[in-house]
Amino acid sequence: MAEKFHLQIITPHRIFLDDKVERVIIRSTEGDFAILHDHIPMVTPLRIGKMTIINEGKSREAAMAGGFVHIDLDKTVVMLDAAEWPDEIDVNRAKKAKERAEDRLKNNHGNIDQIRAEIALNKALNRLNLVEKHK
Repeated sequence: MAEKFHLQIITPHRIFLDDKVERVIIRSTEGDFAILHDHIPMVTPLRIGKMTIINEGKSREAAMAGGFVHIDLDKTVVMLDAAEWPDEIDVNRAKKAKERAEDRLKNNHGNIDQIRAEIALNKALNRLNLVEKHK
């Protein structure tokens, strides 16, 4: 069995996870990477995407919005704008958010709202893809 490390995943609204785990795979601005016991200490920004938490040989996926990860010798803290398990995702709300973002992108002329719309679209697509995968 792989050695475990303390993983804490927090959002502004809750402690999403606080447990000892074998591995977590998250999406940074440089791509996906795995964190294991004794990972080198670092801080790095995170992107919208899927995270995979592996414990006791079982994996569990969740949707994550952007944030940061702080890896230390004895604890890893993932600070996210939002995190959801597939069964927590409101599919209708995600579909409506996707439609609103697509409409804003069609009718936009390159200002700050376009960036917000792209982020909203990425979040909605990430959530919908995760739900679809876990049907």
